[in-house]
Amino acid sequence: MTATQEPAATATDPTPIIEQPYQYSRTELVEPDWRRFPGWREVTEAEWRDAQWQRVHCIRNLKQLRALMGDLLEERFYEDLLADQRDMATMSMLLPPQMLNTMAPHAGTDPQKVTEAFYADPIRRYMLPVRSDREREWPSHPHSERDSLHEAEMWVVEGLTHRYPTKVLAELLSTCPQYCGHCTRMDLVGNSTEQIDKHKLELKPVDRQDAIIDYLKRTPGVRDVVVSGGDVANVPWHQLESFLMRLLDIETVRDIRLATKALAGLPQHWLQPKVVEGLARVAGTAGRRGVNLAIHTHVNHVQSVTPLVAEATRTALDVGVRDVRNQGVLMRGVNATPNELLDLCFALQGEAGILPYYFYMCDMIPNAEHWRLAVWEAQELQHSIMGYLPGYATPRIVCDVPYVGKRWVHQLAEYDRELGVSYWTKNYRTGIELEDPEALRRRYPYYDPIYTLPESGRLRWSEHPS
Repeated sequence: MTATQEPAATATDPTPIIEQPYQYSRTELVEPDWRRFPGWREVTEAEWRDAQWQRVHCIRNLKQLRALMGDLLEERFYEDLLADQRDMATMSMLLPPQMLNTMAPHAGTDPQKVTEAFYADPIRRYMLPVRSDREREWPSHPHSERDSLHEAEMWVVEGLTHRYPTKVLAELLSTCPQYCGHCTRMDLVGNSTEQIDKHKLELKPVDRQDAIIDYLKRTPGVRDVVVSGGDVANVPWHQLESFLMRLLDIETVRDIRLATKALAGLPQHWLQPKVVEGLARVAGTAGRRGVNLAIHTHVNHVQSVTPLVAEATRTALDVGVRDVRNQGVLMRGVNATPNELLDLCFALQGEAGILPYYFYMCDMIPNAEHWRLAVWEAQELQHSIMGYLPGYATPRIVCDVPYVGKRWVHQLAEYDRELGVSYWTKNYRTGIELEDPEALRRRYPYYDPIYTLPESGRLRWSEHPS
């Protein structure tokens, strides 16, 4: 969309032209041409728009990636990818064609240039990580954890996290149409990898849903339900619609949010007639009962915002969904500059009808340090994006602090910049702290990536890594 320009003088006027730090320029959304990949050269537009075709042709392993790319990628990339899957990956490979098609859209056909473009591509960086991406000295923070937010610890029934006083997270399943390398639920979601033997949901889906509904009926203080997983796009529609209608029967539930990255990664799913018609029924019921129904998606870079994503969004809004909002993740090499964030937000809000809502700091899961930013870097980014977007569409950058929850990045109570430790407080108890008298007086730590620290701080961590 834009590039920040340095002041320049003209031949007739030696006075430098002072540009704004960010220059907005409206850019039309474009669907990249999937036919540039040898394996999709004969794919028709009708096939591309078909959700089932997209699911069947997901890229799940190196063999399928090679078949798709032909000679466009050099061997060094495959070797790098294989090394990451063997040594580092916390998520298995699963890439819908729609998602992969947004990578390196203008790389051409020269294998060296395509390979370099893939290495540099922001979407590739988090959807298809390679070994050379990872931080070498500190790939994991000493305080990283598989379930970094302790969501399972706060389950009141299997899959239902009651973390905030009035809100719950309902994990209906443990699969997605696509797997992001930075997934905060990497301990549960997706297939096991060489590094991570995934936990499994034990209850049958119908029993899990029954238990969730029963808890909500017995807990009138909960008014807001985030329906997630995994990704609700992987719940068979008739099951999801039934569950949502049961939620709508609970008088105390006033907000329902459907969490789905598939709006960006597989928009074809949300354009299927059976899904559109079913969503209209749910939205109509929600409207009659005064319940706010929204979709929360997860877009991290402007390249992901295509005409199909905008079409799926408009369709959801047209049938009565109140809002479509974006909850991105702040990641180095993806969206960690003001231009990258603003380009994405203008595409979301101005072109696709998606409200920029949150950007989370990447959670402290294993092998994620190369993505994570320090709190001070996030604070600078929040400052840099203020004043350009409409106020209602200016996203908040938040730190999801273990045992605390979402906090704006300027809300910390204390910050040791040398050691990269910030301390946070909270104003409510989670379900596991109802009898803890210190919960509201305790300071909860969060840790910056060690490579962002001054030399003295890095040395202290090297000497005392716990």
